Amino acid sequence: MFPFRPAACSAMSAKPALALCALLLPVLTACGDTGGLAGAGATPTASGPVHLWPGREGAVVPPADPGGAPPQYVQGIPPVRDQNVHDVDPVALVQAELRTHPNADVGPDGMPPETAAAIRDCGKEGVEPGACPVRTPYYRDLTGNGRDELIVGIDFPDKMMSVRVYTADADGRLNRIMATTQTVVAVELAGQDVVLRVPSGNNGYELSTAWSWDEKQRTMLPTREQIVRVPARPPAASPVPGTSTSPGGTGPGSVPEARPGSGAGSGTGPGPGPGSAPGTP
Repeated sequence: MFPFRPAACSAMSAKPALALCALLLPVLTACGDTGGLAGAGATPTASGPVHLWPGREGAVVPPADPGGAPPQYVQGIPPVRDQNVHDVDPVALVQAELRTHPNADVGPDGMPPETAAAIRDCGKEGVEPGACPVRTPYYRDLTGNGRDELIVGIDFPDKMMSVRVYTADADGRLNRIMATTQTVVAVELAGQDVVLRVPSGNNGYELSTAWSWDEKQRTMLPTREQIVRVPARPPAASPVPGTSTSPGGTGPGSVPEARPGSGAGSGTGPGPGPGSAPGTP
């Protein structure tokens, strides 16, 4: 870079000096560039959706059906102190609901007779903990009030599950704000949403439904649905010759024997999907 003094422009004749200064000033400006914003050139103009056949009279959309279970106060349990749902026994809670709706087989409280009988036996002497259909609860602030809600899962036959959510009010009442029964692939927590993944009916796809708190309805409603392609599963690896794959094997390929009440197969194990860790009162 050769030295340049702006004062030199005044010592030259008018026209040559102006021409030389015009050539050198952009160079000097570039040398002083500090990395600020620079124009990227022209961008295409954004355009909204085009309404096809605007003269056609469209169908009338009926008012929205809330689609969720109406809020319902749970009867037959002690008052919840300080709105702390961590103190609520989930098994005693579901048993109280069974006493209130003993013969319900459809709707939010609907339950197969064998499941209802197993829930009534939960906690009794001689009954294995893994035989109780009520799973370990999860906790998450789903209403945005700064306090956790209680999320309960109840296993039904044929991979079906009843997913229920409860919140406590300032008067100590426990209010059920979600209850749905689905053939569940997985249950997840995403932010303040409860997401249920279920088979879609199309091979290779599943339906993902997000349930969200609705302040106006005072309940959880299905707010978003999407059909998601399921990634292909990798083929199972072939066993290495000379290794054992039986539960009692001792070779490098042996599989440890599962114990009753442990792992995902237990009726009291934590449900699938990310979220806050299951709490204990």
